[in-house]
Amino acid sequence: MARSKKTRKVGLIGVRKDPDFKPSENRKSDSPRPKKHKGKPAGSRHNVEQKKVSGKKSTEKKDPRLGSKKPIQLVKAVTPTATEKKKYATPAQELAALEADQRLSDLLDKLDEGKSLTREQQAYVDEKMARHRILCDLLGIVDEDDEEEDIDPFKDLDAINIDDFKH
Repeated sequence: MARSKKTRKVGLIGVRKDPDFKPSENRKSDSPRPKKHKGKPAGSRHNVEQKKVSGKKSTEKKDPRLGSKKPIQLVKAVTPTATEKKKYATPAQELAALEADQRLSDLLDKLDEGKSLTREQQAYVDEKMARHRILCDLLGIVDEDDEEEDIDPFKDLDAINIDDFKH
């Protein structure tokens, strides 16, 4: 004997009053405008929003999550001209800053030891030493090496007369 499964569906109980009754038409006629949509449409955050662009611009789809394509310099560029652009109030201040320059003093010590310098280092030393000479001339400072060569200590001994010191 065949067995029938139980179902929850119940057939029509009774007779409908209006044979032409359609619930969907009735609802549309009750409300003159469509329902307002609340919130954003369903989807995940990985879905890219599709924009419709009308015009001559590129029809290529661009991902709004991607940033700028501008290259970023990863290593900071060292500009040797940054120290030269400093303005000093007086030549004395510039001379003091030049004499306090650690790089210049290290390179001069290297030269004194007899070690060779690269072209860039030698150019730096030459430039700074030329500026040092100009500042010394402006301030009236005489180089000690030049002073010793010009002055003969025994030259003044002949000019001294012993009779001048007697009473």
